[in-house]
Amino acid sequence: MAVDVEANTTWKMHFPILINFLMSIVAYFLTARLIPGIKEKFIKANLFGIDMSKTTSDKVPESLGVVTGCAFLITTFLFIPVPFGSSLIQGEYPHEQLVELLAALLSICCMLLLGFADDVLDLRWRHKLLLPTIASLPLLMVYYVNFNATTIVVPKPFRDLFGFSVDIGIFYYVYMGMLAVFCTNAINILAGVNGLETGQSVVIAVSIVVFNIVELSGPLWKAHQFSLYFMLPYTATTLALLKHNWYPSRVFVGDTFCYFSGMTFAVVGILGHFSKTILLFFIPQVFNFLYSAPQLFRFIPCPRHRLPKFNSKIDRLEISTTVFKYSDLNVLGKIVIKLFKLFKLIKWQEKDGVVVTNNLTLINLVLLYFGPLHEAKLVSILIGIQVVFTGVAFAIRYPLASVFYDL
Repeated sequence: MAVDVEANTTWKMHFPILINFLMSIVAYFLTARLIPGIKEKFIKANLFGIDMSKTTSDKVPESLGVVTGCAFLITTFLFIPVPFGSSLIQGEYPHEQLVELLAALLSICCMLLLGFADDVLDLRWRHKLLLPTIASLPLLMVYYVNFNATTIVVPKPFRDLFGFSVDIGIFYYVYMGMLAVFCTNAINILAGVNGLETGQSVVIAVSIVVFNIVELSGPLWKAHQFSLYFMLPYTATTLALLKHNWYPSRVFVGDTFCYFSGMTFAVVGILGHFSKTILLFFIPQVFNFLYSAPQLFRFIPCPRHRLPKFNSKIDRLEISTTVFKYSDLNVLGKIVIKLFKLFKLIKWQEKDGVVVTNNLTLINLVLLYFGPLHEAKLVSILIGIQVVFTGVAFAIRYPLASVFYDL
């Protein structure tokens, strides 16, 4: 009898994942063929841009992330009967899991729509912070109804002060809402060169897939199975987009893709019960946000575009700069400048009180250290950084975590 139960559990665990994997392969090939066939329609609809890092002025279709998002949603919709249909046949009614799946799809669909609206209407930054918060509400409500788990385990060094665990209540929901906002904007901030948005997203998605597969053998296997339902088709459709977005890019992904990707990562992190672990896979994005924060919050003047400059004479990208008077900086701005100069994170040129510095992005920082680079090489370095910190994330999650937690 025990053997039958174990075999049934193994079947319920692996069969839906296998079907999802096969459907994802089909989604990859269909999306890869659909993108070149539909991109002319975007140009006719005036959804295009000019690649500022090329000598040509060809029109490149913009917002192709909506195609990837739709392919992902269709694949996931078609997959719904697989895990739930087999449960119904066996006389089980997994209402909670179905509600989770539908709420997750609702949040992702909302961000896909809002991202496309941003590409078309060019929304302001305050809207970009508000919209993910609204789109995450169905997600948080389902989490509240189904789990409402707001207790965190305290690291060993602090247990004498706070005990083994602490219930932080509503602040955990605030954290999850902020996670959704961060994920949707973090990829959008670290962007602007061919293949970077899709490349970093693929690395993050593959990292989550590997993590989910490792954790399938644990007690929370259903949560990680749920995450794989999303990550496998997401990875497949994003790889199809990367094929056309890699240097030299034939399509631009737009804010649509960044919002759609960020919300998908937030969904699996929250409902898959690894919302803290998922931040480990965003280490480069966290650094880029902290590094960019002085400009994003206007402690240091921030131009509209902080993309690296293209030097057509040598076919290389160089750091872009911002110019301001040092006397115009407030106290926080001056403190930030001193810290960045101390840690050699900024190129500083000052003459007669007028300052010229590099814009504060990870892209410009790489160019600061490596010098002018060809765009393809620059992107390869940035994706390499993402891969390296994926290894760091797994090291933190497994060997180092045992030092601070009872694993």
